[in-house]
Amino acid sequence: MTEAPRFQFTISAIDGKARTGTVRMQRGEIRTPAFMPVGTAATVKAVKPADVRAAGADIILGNTYHLMLRPGAERMAKLGGLHGFMGWERPILTDSGGYQVMSLSDLTKVTEEGVAFRSHLDGSKHMLSPERSMEIQRLLGSDIVMAFDQLVPTTATRDKQAAAMERSMRWARRSREGFDAGGEHAGRAALFGIQQGALDQGLRKASADALIDVGFDGYAVGGLAVGEGQAAMFGCLDFAPDQLPFDKPRYLMGVGKPDDIVGAVERGIDMFDCVLPTRSGRTGQAFTWDGPINIRNAKHAEDLNPIDPESPTAGWSRAYLHHLVKSGEILGAMLMTEHNLWFYQRLMQELRAAIAEGRLKAFANGFRARYTARNTGA
Repeated sequence: MTEAPRFQFTISAIDGKARTGTVRMQRGEIRTPAFMPVGTAATVKAVKPADVRAAGADIILGNTYHLMLRPGAERMAKLGGLHGFMGWERPILTDSGGYQVMSLSDLTKVTEEGVAFRSHLDGSKHMLSPERSMEIQRLLGSDIVMAFDQLVPTTATRDKQAAAMERSMRWARRSREGFDAGGEHAGRAALFGIQQGALDQGLRKASADALIDVGFDGYAVGGLAVGEGQAAMFGCLDFAPDQLPFDKPRYLMGVGKPDDIVGAVERGIDMFDCVLPTRSGRTGQAFTWDGPINIRNAKHAEDLNPIDPESPTAGWSRAYLHHLVKSGEILGAMLMTEHNLWFYQRLMQELRAAIAEGRLKAFANGFRARYTARNTGA
């Protein structure tokens, strides 16, 4: 029996710009297009790891910023790493912490060295640099490591967007060097670079060229899904993925809603993550083929039908889920989240099958027509 490769991406079918394939790593295979449930603080909220896997997830995401603050990267390494700590033995992607530093921290100061910030938990001072981000992700035992980058809003001036993109590309090279110095970890993990440049095609191209010059195992499209709207995001995705290597996975960070994912797959994206299915589950929203529903609505109070007859929650009626959520019962959050994770993974399964069978356009159009036909979440 041969040892699994460190990282290998194989495309098995193409339909338009969309691709389906497999990422092979030592901790298991990842079927693409893939959706990664978010386990920010070493847990996919309200769901046990076995149930995340049963829903169909091949990989989950952890977060450098949150885990470096609590329980701490060095402590995590002492305890055997993130996989054993949380009971998930398949691949884990860790984001670099850059987005959280910019969005959650108080009194941030960005220099060429990195980002100095105060913890949102206790106000303690920290410095996150490309080298420190690589070290933390190594201590966590990440399988897919993300380069450290600087994010600025899409509403920032072009000069600010260009300066942040150029700094991110310098940090990408330092991330590559820091990752490569990681010894045994670098021999089994993968490193992804992050394309920046907001909505500007020229900046995106310059960013892609710089990343390709450094060389990465995969490439993320960063800086989207930050308030620009779906039309603007799709406009950027009409060109940004094409600027990245065809034979490497393309990861759209922080996306998103089911219809966002379908449109992004049509434009050549292979990997996704988003807190939406878990966060929505905890607040009473369920995703269905007919659009999202708000289980709190009175119309569900006496509905004995399940949310979906194929869902792992099909044994419980909408009326019961309505009761649990309205009552603030923990089981309500658990079942709603389990359903949403199943729905997202079922969507990815259907997308993979449609691409493999050359019918993605028909599937995508049919999905959109049904998903947006009525406002079921009202």
